[in-house]
Amino acid sequence: FRSNLHWFLENRPDIVSRCVTTLESEGKTVHVLAIVNPEQMRHLLERVWDPEEFRSAYGLRGLSKYHEQHPFRFGGAQVGYEPAESREMLKGGNSNWRGPVWFPTTFMMVEALRKLGKAYGPRFAVESPVAGEPPVTLNQMARGFADRLIRIFTRDQTGRRPRHGWYGKFQDDPHWRDLLLFYEYFHGDTGMGLGASHQTGWTGLVASLIDEWRGAGR
Repeated sequence: FRSNLHWFLENRPDIVSRCVTTLESEGKTVHVLAIVNPEQMRHLLERVWDPEEFRSAYGLRGLSKYHEQHPFRFGGAQVGYEPAESREMLKGGNSNWRGPVWFPTTFMMVEALRKLGKAYGPRFAVESPVAGEPPVTLNQMARGFADRLIRIFTRDQTGRRPRHGWYGKFQDDPHWRDLLLFYEYFHGDTGMGLGASHQTGWTGLVASLIDEWRGAGR
């Protein structure tokens, strides 16, 4: 793979120049394979980090919150931001990718940001769209999304776990409050668990996030 990559870099720059960014990082030559260049990536990630768009307090929204007030319309249909259950019974009634937080997509974003942050280094930062917030590096953004997914399961200052939502027995009953269910997806604004309640196949990724971002020495 490496020899083929270098052959294309040397002999067919017309093919690879638009998808490979070569830079020096910590004394090493790094090739970043991406469909967007660094400046485009900054603009894209500004939207991702905007709490009025994709950045939820509990992860990465499946659809920008912008579409809550500005639904996308095509013909006689429209798609709007729906952070929990769907307003229609299409596909069983869940809103799929129209707003909720899903562990697999947020996890993939965390991993992509972590790898890009390692390649671009700490000098590559994204301006925050929130007044008063400092620019954020890619590694800080990755940690931010990882912490938000972990936050779904941990108690807040009032002792309540976002994932339990309004279920009093799971929030307050001493026999139930520490029994954690691994929901399929989560409310895009409140973090409440939704859908199937035993979706450990991907929501169990929280264990990997805790190990990676909350482990000893981190």
